[in-house]
Amino acid sequence: MGQIVFIVWRESVEALLVVGILYAWLKNGDGDARRGLPYLWAGAGAGVFAAIALGAALVGFTEVLSGDAQDYFQTGMVLVACVLIVQMVLWMKQHGRSLKRDMEQSLRHSTQDSNWWGVAILVALAIAREGSETVIFLYGLGFGQSGHVGGAQLLAVVVGLGLAFLTFYVLQLGGKFFSWRHFFRVTEIMLLFLGAGLFQTGIDKLIDKEILPLGIAQLWDSSAILDDSSTFGSLVATLTGYRAHPSLTNLAAYAVYWALVYWLVRRASRGPAPAAGRAA
Repeated sequence: MGQIVFIVWRESVEALLVVGILYAWLKNGDGDARRGLPYLWAGAGAGVFAAIALGAALVGFTEVLSGDAQDYFQTGMVLVACVLIVQMVLWMKQHGRSLKRDMEQSLRHSTQDSNWWGVAILVALAIAREGSETVIFLYGLGFGQSGHVGGAQLLAVVVGLGLAFLTFYVLQLGGKFFSWRHFFRVTEIMLLFLGAGLFQTGIDKLIDKEILPLGIAQLWDSSAILDDSSTFGSLVATLTGYRAHPSLTNLAAYAVYWALVYWLVRRASRGPAPAAGRAA
């Protein structure tokens, strides 16, 4: 449940940030700019609907599959969720600093051309992107994999949404408590660890299906310190990829994941090369 709350909270804050930037620009603009507000909300509604439709499709698809086909599909979705998490962190590192400026420029062009459907499409794509990522992340964590959604899972979604609105409100107070920069830096690290947990889950499934070799079955046993089958240990395992008694394949996959992530993050942090004739 804690993993679901975290994912919904983090992704909802990012979606609220996008909507907040666009809303502030239109609301504080002239009379012509404020005409775009209904299109803003229409786009937000369309984006939410697209995310819900994807979630329903995933749950329905699970009911159609059975046996090995369902196992392979769920394994694939776990690994896709891992890739999307890493991709999202890299995207924010590359575009986070200029996100507000780029969106306001796009809105300015739409306002000048009276292209309000462009505003709706911009918002719908932004919300649908965050929403679809959330759906895939949650499915990778087991949300709806049984073909139905339990009451506890729905409660976790509601709690995550509530925390997202609260966080967005606090961050809008002017940075008295937190700042957007520190918020995204901390949650990016947490997301990368969650990606490691999803990657390890996918590796476990591939080992179970004998697609990957097991290697040495158990390198050590740290269950006396933290048992990954306990309530708290299971949460840590999901959020970080921790294994109390890992196999050689688990350890090698974990090392490869972090080595690749480190290289990609360093590459993304360098940003694009400065244009010719401009100071670096």
